[in-house]
Amino acid sequence: MNTQMSDETRRKIMGSIHGKGTKLENRVSRELWRRGYRFRKNVKSLYGTPDIAIKKYKVVIFIDSCFWHACELHGTLPNKNQLFWLNKFNRNKEHDQEVTDYYERNGWHIYRVWEHDLKRDFYGTVDKLDGVILDAKRRYHLKVLQ
Repeated sequence: MNTQMSDETRRKIMGSIHGKGTKLENRVSRELWRRGYRFRKNVKSLYGTPDIAIKKYKVVIFIDSCFWHACELHGTLPNKNQLFWLNKFNRNKEHDQEVTDYYERNGWHIYRVWEHDLKRDFYGTVDKLDGVILDAKRRYHLKVLQ
């Protein structure tokens, strides 16, 4: 059986991949909503378009896929057009760091979640998100009380 696909088929598949509304993002969103958190998804008005944002508490969450964000453990380099992909992945990593630096400089709570962490231990990883949000909420209320 030939497992290779034509360039046209590959182009169509890659073109159909979108950066929002992924199964993993939706699953995380449903679980956070079930836990009582209210947030916005894919907020274009915020730098880097976070996957999940709670502006009131200055929390942004990014769910990074192993492929697009060049995970050191699971990222793969396509066999065709490798120079293009190396440049693409390097630029994605640079952009991720720029976004992280921006939010840290501006006093936001930023949390980046790797796809493999969610697949390995979904509820444990969401528990960590829960902790980040609770910490941001606590800091917000302390600031309001001052």
